[in-house]
Amino acid sequence: MAEELSNKGWLSKLKEGLKRTSNKITEGLESILVKKKLDKEMLEEIEDLLLSTDLGVPTTKSLIHVLEKNRFNQEVTSEEIKSFLAEEIAKSLSPYSSSLSIDKTFCPHVVLVVGVNGSGKTTTIGKLACFWRNQGKNIRLVAGDTFRAAAVEQLKVWGDRLNIPVETSKNGADPAGLAHEALQKSINAKDDLLMIDTAGRLHNKEDLMAELSKIIRVLKKLDPEAPHSSILVLDATIGQNALAQAETFKKIAGITGLIVTKLDGTAKGGVLVALAEKFQLPIHAIGVGEGIEDLKPFEPQAFANSLVDL
Repeated sequence: MAEELSNKGWLSKLKEGLKRTSNKITEGLESILVKKKLDKEMLEEIEDLLLSTDLGVPTTKSLIHVLEKNRFNQEVTSEEIKSFLAEEIAKSLSPYSSSLSIDKTFCPHVVLVVGVNGSGKTTTIGKLACFWRNQGKNIRLVAGDTFRAAAVEQLKVWGDRLNIPVETSKNGADPAGLAHEALQKSINAKDDLLMIDTAGRLHNKEDLMAELSKIIRVLKKLDPEAPHSSILVLDATIGQNALAQAETFKKIAGITGLIVTKLDGTAKGGVLVALAEKFQLPIHAIGVGEGIEDLKPFEPQAFANSLVDL
């Protein structure tokens, strides 16, 4: 019963979080569907509306094609269009729903968390650490953003709260060296999970991306397969810019999965669909707020329904 209530609370938050996007779709459809029959003009207007939510060109064109094929020249209502969109979007997203799991064959399972400034990396690490701590896992955190004291302090607060060790170094120290030391400690302690925070770096800054490559190289000296997971945290409010970020980070850090945050502050919630379509990477979780309970495993149908206000 408690789990059911918790689920309802999350669904309500998700729906509320995506309100800016879903309102745009609802209001747009109501203004478009002044005629009852679906004709070419209406299809073009619906296409423009979907593109404005950052669903992306390939996904939008695919949706319009299926809609035209099934309902062209037939009477349609706004609710019918929304039901169709939700069903098709959920179907396209279902292969990419995969929660982050710890591989017990690694000791520890190393998770590298990357992204640009302000995407919510450190907060996301804290929330994930809380989840795994509650599962009884031995965890170690690494404050790899050695150039930003506030990020180090933020991670230490999470560590104190969860009784998890946090590896730090002096301000401006080499983050690759810190990562190497932390992994050695984690191996010796037989930790289940080592989570490494990294400096928020712009995807178009070559020196910062080279630094990220160095972190990965030194980890591999201790464990050739590390990092075992490379998670890119993306801010949904940046819309299509998220695609460029994902492209670059995938090349440098071999991204294995995505976490999309700040869906509660965007009218561009469709970007999550565009990301899945282009990169075909697992979406481990989505965030709709600052609280620990506001980051949840990604559920395609719940997301699609909330996106179109069903």
